[in-house]
Amino acid sequence: MIDLPDFPWDALAGHAATARSHPDGIVDLSVGTPVDLVSESIRAALGSVAEKPGYPATHGTPALRAAAVDAMARRFGVTGIDPAAVLPTIGSKELIAWLPTLLGIGPGDLVVIPELGYPTYEVGVRLAGAELVRSDSLTALGPRRPALVWLNSPANPTGRVLPEAHLRKVVDWARERDAIVASDECYLTLGWDAEPTSVLHASVSGGRPDGLLAVHSLSKSSNLAGYRAGFVTGDPALVARLLNVRRHAGMIVPWPVQAAITAALTDDEHIVAQRSRYQARRAVLRPALEAAGFTIEHSEAGLYLWAGRDEPADTTVAWLAERGILVAPGTFYGPTGDRHVRIALTATDERVAAAADRLRAG
Repeated sequence: MIDLPDFPWDALAGHAATARSHPDGIVDLSVGTPVDLVSESIRAALGSVAEKPGYPATHGTPALRAAAVDAMARRFGVTGIDPAAVLPTIGSKELIAWLPTLLGIGPGDLVVIPELGYPTYEVGVRLAGAELVRSDSLTALGPRRPALVWLNSPANPTGRVLPEAHLRKVVDWARERDAIVASDECYLTLGWDAEPTSVLHASVSGGRPDGLLAVHSLSKSSNLAGYRAGFVTGDPALVARLLNVRRHAGMIVPWPVQAAITAALTDDEHIVAQRSRYQARRAVLRPALEAAGFTIEHSEAGLYLWAGRDEPADTTVAWLAERGILVAPGTFYGPTGDRHVRIALTATDERVAAAADRLRAG
């Protein structure tokens, strides 16, 4: 039996009930679930291949892989990706959870995850039976050689953006030790006060992808959380290893979702429009939190505000729940988050405005 932690959001049931009892209803800012409509062009693409009866290709269609290569160059300045080194995934969460296992990492191997990070990084290590270390400082590992190092910039939950020099230092350090670097880049389109950089950008990678994997999700940028749409790219040899296992395991993205991914990667207009929506909600919510006595740290990119009131996280969650606002305690993301909460921008304009009014009312 694999020892996994309890699902974090189950612990919010009591606070959720309190928030739902507010006369004007709950404002749920606890999860990063999109609330805006999927672009019409993507919906049309989804239905365009609904009649296909055969099995889809695990590797994805050539059109999807070409679209991913072009999008990485156009949106993030990442050039030179081999189309064969693009692999569609069933969202990014399943890949993150299974990546150590898919790479053959297991008992006796070490995986490094951020001190504060997406809970699924830890889950993936536990599923593989490997050893886990939470650290933002690789030099603190001493002579120990990890098999895998996770990066996340912009970060969930903090919204922190790692500078190019830091990313490059991690890549160089890992390559010297024959360790794989996996970069979770699902918030890369959402830079506000800083410009995020992909680990595959030449300024970080030195123009070569060896030892590197970049994980991308369309849940945030294109509102495709319900579609389960993502892809991984980087080192051709590593992607080929992943493809081989996924073929055997039946980890295949359905034809309609592959078509939707292709459409989403081809169209930048909907990305710009969605970014503007989140930017507007951030502009409403952040000053209201600050006026209510919150300190916002990092939060220079991504879908969240990392906030605190110099008190235990659960106390802050309870205070907000009494005002009908549900947020996630920082402890969901690591022990050092015990005095912060993560506040999502993924609510409608009306609900975000309602939250701001309640915060201003005290």
